[in-house]
Amino acid sequence: MARVLLVLLVLGLLWLLPSARALPAEQAVLAGRVTRVIDGDTFDVLLSTGRIRVRLQGVDAPEHDQPGGSESSLWLQQRVLNRELLIEPVAQDRYERMVAIVYVDDANLNRQLLSSGHAWAFRRYLRAADRTFCDLEYAARRAQAGLWGLAGPRAPWEFRASRGQGPFTDFSRQSAADCWRLRRKP
Repeated sequence: MARVLLVLLVLGLLWLLPSARALPAEQAVLAGRVTRVIDGDTFDVLLSTGRIRVRLQGVDAPEHDQPGGSESSLWLQQRVLNRELLIEPVAQDRYERMVAIVYVDDANLNRQLLSSGHAWAFRRYLRAADRTFCDLEYAARRAQAGLWGLAGPRAPWEFRASRGQGPFTDFSRQSAADCWRLRRKP
């Protein structure tokens, strides 16, 4: 509950600032330093107002006990741990994490994770602004980058739902257009 209040306070303060209000929502950012990587798509950030947990928008990395999970976590850790970054808030999820687009050295981390093949485009939560995420996943799959070089990679959302028992969808022949078509439409 305290984290929810902290996030709402930070977002409320941003709204009160005239310069922040004049910017489009996608340009309102928070600056912080990563203190801990939780897994391949989640980490803790120290802001000037305190710690928050950040979940990357539109991507889903393999679970720790899933093939590719430790590699995804290591990839993320090597790029963000103890680094300064910018956070573009999108939402807050049911676990009180800030869901965000994140920038490290002016590069979109969400897109880099997909391009490296260490995560899936999280079809259920893709927004119109995330449409290129399907293209990035498709290109990584075609190049057999990261988890796409493994035999029969399993979608993390199916892995979690079935506790690793399946059944699993074969996404190997899915195009970027198929990925986009399978998103949950607003």
